[in-house]
Amino acid sequence: MKTYLPKPDANSKKWYIVNAEGKTIGRLATKIAAVLRGKHKPDFTPHLDTGDFVVVVNAEKIFYTGKKYTDKMYYHHTQYPNGLKTESLKKLFEDKPDRVIKKAVWGMLPKDRLGRDLFKKLKVYTGPTHPHKAQSPVQLP
Repeated sequence: MKTYLPKPDANSKKWYIVNAEGKTIGRLATKIAAVLRGKHKPDFTPHLDTGDFVVVVNAEKIFYTGKKYTDKMYYHHTQYPNGLKTESLKKLFEDKPDRVIKKAVWGMLPKDRLGRDLFKKLKVYTGPTHPHKAQSPVQLP
């Protein structure tokens, strides 16, 4: 018996659209990450890109539970001495609300070449419109 491996080029990529209005950030990010990886398909393979494209609209209307909006901090280091940079969720959300969803989804993807390729298939927009009408995205179930 041979092991079935899906061909990366034979796999047709679908486009899904998600309306983030009123959704909780973590629950939305887990669904998006699963679709990007392809875990919703029967031919999921961990080391191959079998996932689909995801378009998120209304990113500025996302919902936060608890005191995350005021207390959550994002950290990154510049690799220089004293290079720890912090930014609150409130400030990041007011400046660039699409980055909050991108950071949440990035934390749930693998940190290698595959993860970077998967992350490129995520499109996040702050308003209700998007430029991907030609791909005819369907609503994510």
